[in-house]
Amino acid sequence: MANFRFGVQLSAASSAKEWVSIAQRIESLHYSSIMVPDHFDSQLSPISALSFAAAATKKISVGTLVASNDYRHPVVLAREVATLAALSGGRVELGIGAGWLKADYDSSGLMLDPPGIRVARLKESVEIMRSMFLGESIDFDGQYYKVHGSTVYPELPEEHRPRLTIGGGGKKVLDLAARYADVVGVNPNLSFGAVGVELLVEAAPERFDEKVTHVRERLDYYGRSAELQCLSFVCEVVNDRKSWISGAAAAFSVDAAAVSGLPIVLVGSVEQLIDQLETSRERYGFSYWVIHQKEIESFAPVVEALSGR
Repeated sequence: MANFRFGVQLSAASSAKEWVSIAQRIESLHYSSIMVPDHFDSQLSPISALSFAAAATKKISVGTLVASNDYRHPVVLAREVATLAALSGGRVELGIGAGWLKADYDSSGLMLDPPGIRVARLKESVEIMRSMFLGESIDFDGQYYKVHGSTVYPELPEEHRPRLTIGGGGKKVLDLAARYADVVGVNPNLSFGAVGVELLVEAAPERFDEKVTHVRERLDYYGRSAELQCLSFVCEVVNDRKSWISGAAAAFSVDAAAVSGLPIVLVGSVEQLIDQLETSRERYGFSYWVIHQKEIESFAPVVEALSGR
């Protein structure tokens, strides 16, 4: 069973000084990673923000959670990430997904293709970038990308190559993750393009059992191992878990039982959260958890108690 580690999904700051301060504070609290999402709303652009965070810290990993494949050509992304890996001393985790948020596509004018096409395009991107990180000159003639002679500079030693995270909720993308990723992010299926009440069904424990079982079967098939990651959608350190769950259930007009068992909802006292995370690791195999920016301080006692265990 893999040891626990914890990351923070960090997306905004009012100034460079604040961004540096937050990054350094996260590192001081023994979180394992600073991860920046990739959307077109009020957030910093990931690669530039991560470069700044890496320069301000010493040991913590920096990465995307997750970069949307449709927003950048894989050769461009591979070169940007390889440069970040080289200059940070190999502290990069590249999280990538097929793209899902309809609002991003609408606001940018990008075409939101059906999920199967997006996943097929992601597969080609991953194959291109993995080869480039290995120092190979690419000769790739795919359905979506045609690349000839591209490389990254400088060539990365093995210990400095980016760790690859692929996250998703459907079988096709989870199969891709099992085949190629160092970290498999198991998520609700967001193919409907937004976060709504459908999430309660997609994040149900039984659905996550199915997803994790599929990932494990595919890992066995490919003869590989991978770290399993879960991004919390809610993380609240509270003394009265029951009241919080009841309030959330009322807001969605569902029974409390529909909320209380969701693996992506971390709510309770520090002791309750520790128990919940240990139970989730036993059931699902999740050892790598990512929380959000506003929870850095309140969740720190959990990080202190569980990191490396």
